[in-house]
Amino acid sequence: MPQNIFVTGTDTAIGKTWVSLGIIAVLQDMGISTVGMKPVASGCQPTEMGLRNEDAERLQRQSSIEVDYDLINPFAFEPAIAPHIAAAEVGCEISIDKIVSCYQVLADKAECCVVEGVGGWLVPLTPRETVADLVRRLELPVILVVGIRLGCINHALLSVESIRRGGIELSGWVANQSDPEVERGEENILTLEERIDAPLLARIPCFSQPSISEFARRMASSTVISRLR
Repeated sequence: MPQNIFVTGTDTAIGKTWVSLGIIAVLQDMGISTVGMKPVASGCQPTEMGLRNEDAERLQRQSSIEVDYDLINPFAFEPAIAPHIAAAEVGCEISIDKIVSCYQVLADKAECCVVEGVGGWLVPLTPRETVADLVRRLELPVILVVGIRLGCINHALLSVESIRRGGIELSGWVANQSDPEVERGEENILTLEERIDAPLLARIPCFSQPSISEFARRMASSTVISRLR
């Protein structure tokens, strides 16, 4: 049975969705029915069908099976702010129990479920719980997306330390050059390779027009991804 996976990142807007889409595409090329999930999203757009998040919609379209949007993204908020603040503004509290329930439905429908987090590892979801608490409940191994930009070494090592301290399996990490003007990007990656006790799954250059196929091509050679099978 394929292993499900949780994709987290060192920050927001560093390529978690594109990496998730790439993983889904690689697994599909291996003949594995795969579904994506983004349980919490802010910065959503109002539509006739309710709030919709562009990243969650991409995951829905790429999935091998047709599922309701509300299963993929059960908590959607319009302001592009921290999700626990957005939830409080509309009088809602994010429920990890509900997320787990939606995840179980998706995991039962496909051979593999790729779950994308919101923001970074310790982003609050409720007054008491963070993304890390959600992953513990889901009992999933983690892939960490590191946005290669100024400050990434500290952000990455703190994230890895927190993941390890929480007893979560770190399956590997992805170096995604999210800043096209970053200086000494290769040196930053080499420094992280020396200090992160987990495999570097892929090096992703900065794309002016990112595509699922480009991310999938760079993820395809990863032994960790092949082990998900």
